[in-house]
Amino acid sequence: MSFYKKIPLLAKLVLAIVLGIILGSALPTSIIRIFVTFSSIFSSFLGFTIPLIIVGFIVPGISQVSNNAGKLLGLSTGVAYISTLIAGTFAFLVAKLVLPSILANATLQTFQNPEDLMLKGYIDFKMTPIFDVTTALIISFILGIGISAIKSEGLKQGFNDFGEIIEKLLSTVIIPLLPFYILGVFMNITASGEVFKILKIFIMVFVVILILHLIIIIIQYTIAGSVNGKNPIKMLVNIIPAYMTAIGTQSSAATIPVTLRSTKKMGVDKNIANFTIPLFATIHLSGSTITLTTCATAVYWLQNGAAFPSTAVMIKFVILLGVTMVAAPGVPGGGVMAALGLLQSVLGFNEIMLSLMIALYITQDSFGTACNISGDGALSAIVDKLNQTFFKKEKQEV
Repeated sequence: MSFYKKIPLLAKLVLAIVLGIILGSALPTSIIRIFVTFSSIFSSFLGFTIPLIIVGFIVPGISQVSNNAGKLLGLSTGVAYISTLIAGTFAFLVAKLVLPSILANATLQTFQNPEDLMLKGYIDFKMTPIFDVTTALIISFILGIGISAIKSEGLKQGFNDFGEIIEKLLSTVIIPLLPFYILGVFMNITASGEVFKILKIFIMVFVVILILHLIIIIIQYTIAGSVNGKNPIKMLVNIIPAYMTAIGTQSSAATIPVTLRSTKKMGVDKNIANFTIPLFATIHLSGSTITLTTCATAVYWLQNGAAFPSTAVMIKFVILLGVTMVAAPGVPGGGVMAALGLLQSVLGFNEIMLSLMIALYITQDSFGTACNISGDGALSAIVDKLNQTFFKKEKQEV
């Protein structure tokens, strides 16, 4: 068991997919249904926890940002959120332009009629959430803003503790069990006869995501360089060590020391960098937003017979996703776990679609993390310039 714990989550996920294909092809239906039963129960439990995850992360996130509100914190948070919105919008526009040619004739019956093609578990164990996702979001906003408004340290600490409980649930129960969940799902998909179509789609979407990551990084540094009058290429070269470290660690938090050193080499004020880099490691997830938006658009296309979500639906999704990413937990796969509620409520994803979103997201999580932290350096340079232009100027005038 200790050996299993040391295996990276990505390796576990890849192994689960491979074993799912092999076992789904070789085992009789009666055995496959045992694994499907586990996946079905786990999926029900996951659905039960989604509203709790939203409340557990968004309430402390909003109350913390608001309660500590200073000009620099407000500026940094605003820059991070705008960057996330730009990344999500950019991803959707590119996906809408590129995916039709990539996914031509790639609609899947498994997505459109899962009840007809997919095996059912031996036990149907339903866990009804205490409230739906929309209610969870509304409650989170009311409580987060309210706690800040009345400056209730007791409530704030209570929800901080609740958030820690949910994060513990994620890191010790849900995330470790994800490979077994994916195993059952892929055994079921293999039995349905469409697994190789899905793998082909995985690869194509993965390539698009990596290209989008690189483009958004270039855009971020072009803007940062223009604002500061610096060469964006030199700034990009400085962030490479942090990018490579993030790929290896798959953690924005673990990469903070390298990101901090790389950002200071760009000429960002050390006091600004010391403040923004740890903050952005938590609230700025432009790479993760690109991944989730692109994958969601592709999966929606497959489910709805070569149709994209409406622009209004995607605007709603991206706006809410930006808030969700600010509050997402800092554990591998945390971004997609926090976004499951939106995928379900806004885009109407079913169990199979959610499981594929998890698999797609975690497969590229290292590169998504690398994109996130690379953008942190560019945003820190932007915040540094805005701080010098507006806040320091205010002090001098006073």
